[in-house]
Amino acid sequence: MASASSNTTSRVIGLAGWSGAGKTTLLTRLIPHLVAHGSSVSTLKHAHHAFDVDVPGKDSHSHRLAGASEVLISSGRRWALMHELRGEPEAKLGDLLGKLSPVDLVLVEGFKREAHRKIEVYRAGNGKPAMHPGDTSIVAVASDVAFPAAGRPVVHLDDIEAIAAMVLAFAEPLADVLSTLNAQALAHGPTDR
Repeated sequence: MASASSNTTSRVIGLAGWSGAGKTTLLTRLIPHLVAHGSSVSTLKHAHHAFDVDVPGKDSHSHRLAGASEVLISSGRRWALMHELRGEPEAKLGDLLGKLSPVDLVLVEGFKREAHRKIEVYRAGNGKPAMHPGDTSIVAVASDVAFPAAGRPVVHLDDIEAIAAMVLAFAEPLADVLSTLNAQALAHGPTDR
């Protein structure tokens, strides 16, 4: 397996939207479609709150609570690495992308304020305003309502084939994403995810 630092072939696109818009639901429908059509896919998700992927009472949980900076769990089926920040600043999107193994596509859920290309996931019943009118990094919209003046492609949230086509059309090479994120950081400082 190639090392994460050699992840130069991956292409990246984000799915961004307000909480409750259906980003995760869309991803769980989109990933199998992309995989069935020959793409290898990884995801990177931002969480706004404390979360735990470990089960209290298990050894890995005990190791982490005891103060380990990283806990790697491995089995014959998978491995997972947990890294505790222990007061360090939150990792930046570019740093996290560099930790992934090479795949055809990396789908980033969240990180809506970062400058990488994104498809907005919009649901009218959510009661939040659309993000695309004020965000030039949003290159397309998947929505349950029409946006005739969007100035970018808009497809229905249930049209997985059209959304997959937009993902493939708009995903950009990892090196370009990292360059964009570095330029954003230099121009504006840290972002609020």
